[in-house]
Amino acid sequence: MAAQNAIVFEDFFPAMVEKLGAEGFMKELCNGFRLLMDGDKGMITFESLKRNLALLGLQDMSDEEVVCMLREGDLNGDDALDEMEFCTLMFRLSPALMKSSRTLLVEALVNEM
Repeated sequence: MAAQNAIVFEDFFPAMVEKLGAEGFMKELCNGFRLLMDGDKGMITFESLKRNLALLGLQDMSDEEVVCMLREGDLNGDDALDEMEFCTLMFRLSPALMKSSRTLLVEALVNEM
């Protein structure tokens, strides 16, 4: 797994939102989901994630680590990630994105007043 102080892809999420806009960023997250999902089931399964690990540069992950990744985002306990669970997980993995999202929400609410 990533070293404690290593830069991981989630660190780039705030910059991506700034460049693509919220809608463009969400579209890219959806594209990422479709890239990793099992086409027949419409979800990211253990098998589909394992098959696509090289695309993420994670080809050396153990089966146990893959299962842990799925469990981290599996909110309904079906051992797979649907699109909403995947997007929720991506936001949770990026504290900076969560902070900037809250800031944008507060600014939007203040501007409406």
